[in-house]
Amino acid sequence: MTKLVIQAGQTEKHYWADLWRYRELFYFLAWRDILVRYKQTVIGVAWAVIRPFLTMIVFTLLFSRVAKLPSEGKVPYAIMVFAGMLPWQFFANALAESSNSIVGNSNLISKVYFPRLVVPASSVIVSLADFLISFAVLAGMFVWYHYIPSWRMAVLPGLVALAFLSALGPGLIITALNVKYRDFRYIIPFVVQFGLYASPVGFSSSVIPEKWRLLYSLNPMVGVIDGFRWAICSTAAVYWPGLLLSLGVGTVLLVAGIAYFRRIERTFADVI
Repeated sequence: MTKLVIQAGQTEKHYWADLWRYRELFYFLAWRDILVRYKQTVIGVAWAVIRPFLTMIVFTLLFSRVAKLPSEGKVPYAIMVFAGMLPWQFFANALAESSNSIVGNSNLISKVYFPRLVVPASSVIVSLADFLISFAVLAGMFVWYHYIPSWRMAVLPGLVALAFLSALGPGLIITALNVKYRDFRYIIPFVVQFGLYASPVGFSSSVIPEKWRLLYSLNPMVGVIDGFRWAICSTAAVYWPGLLLSLGVGTVLLVAGIAYFRRIERTFADVI
């Protein structure tokens, strides 16, 4: 039997080792959140398909038929939009789930010791489940349009990990702020709604003037979405300076999120 001794100052020293020690709690919380998400719902997991699919239809009609914006080479516009919708939907859901995770687990936080970072990190896994379900729709679109993707699809797991880290950093900051200032939960819907149109979801980032593309890539999701399009749309090119900048911004946000979360997590049980 493993004996756990809690002493003053020891949690800081062994924090990252404790994360590995409590990995089973990570799996448990993730599985619990997945079950709760679809419990007592009318159409269950179909919500993970309906939202991105309907948004894809609206964006395809709006940007392709009305605005006459170009697609990525000869790739059908609907596939190009859905290739951008997949990472954005994952990011939006992950940000929403992680930002409210600590408050949503207040009873657990106030009674049991464990590294609090487990909670927001495990909540992002729920969004990964939605992503995998939505990806099946993309496979169906390949069949419908007789589209054959290239070998680039093999890099998608790495791009999913990049989307995960891009969502986790801001999520850690907001969930920590949400513990003390509960009105921060009202910011998330605005950020998600604004970011949907500020990111190249319904259009290709190539339509952005060259002189503004690097500045536009300060949005960390620009690089993620461009990476997904490069992997899924075989004729799409990638703007490497923008991708590297987005990766750098996402890394900075992740480091800042972890640092801020770790600095104030010791007060969670007192104020939650």
